[in-house]
Amino acid sequence: MRINRNVIKFGFLIVLVGFFFAFGTHKNSQRFLVGKQIIFLDDNNHFITYETVNKLLIQNDAEVTSIAKEILDLKEMESRLNNNPMISKAEVFVTVDGVLGAKIKQRKPIARVAASTAYYIDEDGLEMPLSEVYSARVPLITGKSDIDYETLRPLLLKIREDPFMNQHVVGIHLEPNNELTFFLRVHDFRIAFGKPENIDTKFRNFKAFYQKTVKDSTILAYNLVNLKYENQVVGTKK
Repeated sequence: MRINRNVIKFGFLIVLVGFFFAFGTHKNSQRFLVGKQIIFLDDNNHFITYETVNKLLIQNDAEVTSIAKEILDLKEMESRLNNNPMISKAEVFVTVDGVLGAKIKQRKPIARVAASTAYYIDEDGLEMPLSEVYSARVPLITGKSDIDYETLRPLLLKIREDPFMNQHVVGIHLEPNNELTFFLRVHDFRIAFGKPENIDTKFRNFKAFYQKTVKDSTILAYNLVNLKYENQVVGTKK
């Protein structure tokens, strides 16, 4: 009975490759982490610190270089991060070099609500606790409390996206009839905005009024600017 040497060589090669693969996998699983990297995917206004993220990643005050790659549970780490009220989304990974990484997307507030326990409204219209390390410069909402803030979300987003309105509007008061009153950063007159509808038109009307009254130096004469009427601005003087 003849034995095909090529078959023997091929079988030996498969065994050899399998051995090296298993050996490499075993060696790789025994390797330890060499460091960690935290990446914030937004601006520098951090509502959560690097130290807090570190503690959520590596618990029990362990040194990252003492942790073997084989015992990491990346999903559990992501879950801990995503359960933090300041984080919108977290992604945890390990590089081929053994660096434990975390990409952090923070929640973004668009208003602050004055209540017995103050809180933010984020860009999804959901409640968000205040941060101990950073205070966002957003409009302060006062007045009526029993309101679905999802109804205010389009208005608040438009204020944030409009440089002029974002610079000037510092407060929004919720009236008992569900209408809104704006307060400005510089001038002491109030803006009767009405219901949160026809937002773009009301913004344009107010900008036109503001530019005109600044130009003719009459802006200080007003104590109320009413934007509730269609295609017109009604100013009440002091």
